[in-house]
Amino acid sequence: MRALITGITGQDGSYLAELLLDKGYDVIGMVRRASTESFERINHIKDKITLAQADLLDQLSIISIIEEHKPDEVYNLAAQSFVPTSWSQPVLTGEFDAIGVTKVLEAIRLVNNKIRFYQASSSEMFGKVQEVPQTEKTSFYPRSPYGVAKVYGHWITINYRESFGIHASSGILFNHESPRRGLEFVTRKITDGVARIKLGIESQLALGNLDAKRDWGFAGDYVDAMWRMLQLDEPDNFVIATGHTHSVEDFVRTAFEYVDLDYKKHVITDPRFVRPAEVDLLLGDPSHAREVLDWEPSVTFEGLVKMMVDADMERLSK
Repeated sequence: MRALITGITGQDGSYLAELLLDKGYDVIGMVRRASTESFERINHIKDKITLAQADLLDQLSIISIIEEHKPDEVYNLAAQSFVPTSWSQPVLTGEFDAIGVTKVLEAIRLVNNKIRFYQASSSEMFGKVQEVPQTEKTSFYPRSPYGVAKVYGHWITINYRESFGIHASSGILFNHESPRRGLEFVTRKITDGVARIKLGIESQLALGNLDAKRDWGFAGDYVDAMWRMLQLDEPDNFVIATGHTHSVEDFVRTAFEYVDLDYKKHVITDPRFVRPAEVDLLLGDPSHAREVLDWEPSVTFEGLVKMMVDADMERLSK
C-alpha cells in the first residue's frame, strides 16, 4: 500500500507516518517549498519516507504529485491549524482549510477516483454547541474563521463522496495533543511554561480563558482512527474523542501539581489571549467510532498531561 500525507511535518502527520510505516506502507509526504525547511517532527523517519513538493494552493502541483506517486490512500492533514491566526488571516485560512480540500478531491477525481481519501475535520466546527455531547449528527455553529473553513472542507468531502463515488471519510477530531504539539497551542504553552518555571527559567505563565472546556486526547491514538476509516468498505463521518471534558484550568492544575507547584502563584490572565468569540464547551461522543472502527483512546487525560510535561522538562533540561 502507498499513502500520501499532506501536512506530514505537523503533529498528526508525523504520528500517522510512523503508524503507516509500521504497517508496511510506502509513505509519501507532501511538503511546501520554503527557504527554511522544518522537519523536526519527522527527522527520525526521514530516510524511510519520500518527500515531494506541492502546495494546497496550487491545483496543478497536487495533480502532479498524485499522478507521479500513485497513492492508494490520501490523508489531508495540511491546514492553517491555529485558531487565533484565523482571525488575523481569515482569507488564507479559507484558501488552505476550505478550497485546499476541494483541490485535493478534484485531483483525485481527475487522476484516479478509486483513491481513498481522509479529511481532517475538527470539533471547532461545533463552536457554539447545539447539544452536549456532540455527535456526527450535531448541527455546526462555528465561532472562528478556522471553524467556518473546516465546515466547508467537511461538506465538500461529503459532496465528492455522494457526487462522484469517492471513498472519502471525514474525521471530526476533538482536541488531540502530544509532546509534538506546536508551542503556540495552549496545552503545549502550559507544559512548556510549567517546565520553564520548575527549572527556574521563567516565573510566570500568561494565559487566556481558563474556563473553556475541551475533550483532550493523545494524537498518537487519533491517527490510528484515521487509518481505520480508510479500511472500511463504505466511507463515513466519525467523531473521534475521549468522551470526557476538562477545563483549561484543569489542565493547568494537573500540569503544575505534577511538578509540585501551585499554579495560582505563577499563572496570570492576559486579555490578549482571549478569543473574539469563545468556544465554551466541546465534548465528543465517540460511540460510532467505537462500534464501527473498534477504536478506543489508550491515553488518559492525566497521562497525556504528564507525558507532555516530562517531554518539555527533558528538552529544556538539556
